[in-house]
Amino acid sequence: MKPLRLCLVRHGETDWNVEHRMQGWTDIPLNARGRQQAQALAAALRDTTFDAVVSSPLQRALHTAQAVAQGREVRLEPRLRERHHGEVQGLTRDEMRVAHPALHAALVARRPGYLPPGGESIEAFDARVRAALTDLREAHAGCTVLAVAHGGVLDVVWRWATGQDLHSARQQPLPNAAINWLVSEGNAWRVVAFGVDAHLRDALDDQGG
Repeated sequence: MKPLRLCLVRHGETDWNVEHRMQGWTDIPLNARGRQQAQALAAALRDTTFDAVVSSPLQRALHTAQAVAQGREVRLEPRLRERHHGEVQGLTRDEMRVAHPALHAALVARRPGYLPPGGESIEAFDARVRAALTDLREAHAGCTVLAVAHGGVLDVVWRWATGQDLHSARQQPLPNAAINWLVSEGNAWRVVAFGVDAHLRDALDDQGG
């Protein structure tokens, strides 16, 4: 099977990103900075020809993808949604620590099989993202594809590509609207570039931000 060249991007910034709230499946829109980031991303990828554009259906991802697609079809892929955090969605880490100390401790420990109340285990989340990318790889072998998703999605894909365990602490920064390139190699993924964000710094400099 020919390799898939994948540009995997986290959505632009939201107010809940700024406030460090657990977003999960809550459908939070991009804020003004996030919309600016989406436009900067579109400019940075303007000369890249994508055979397909796919996105999580959550609006923060979809609107980022639409900025890059420039009127082209964006296919929704529900399996690229963020991990569902259950009853702690909408809380900051500090609020969770006070209101749900046992749940906070369990989430910090990153036990892959732990199922938060009303939410999704890391194992289940990892499995659905893996299934989505496997289907994408098989449907678009030999192609270049843009996929816009969420920090949790980028995190598990980074772990596959680098051999980091699901239970270990996150080590790789995952900036909003940064460019990440991966290539499929059989059933595995190889990182080509990760966290490329010069386009974001340039856009902020141009607008005095």
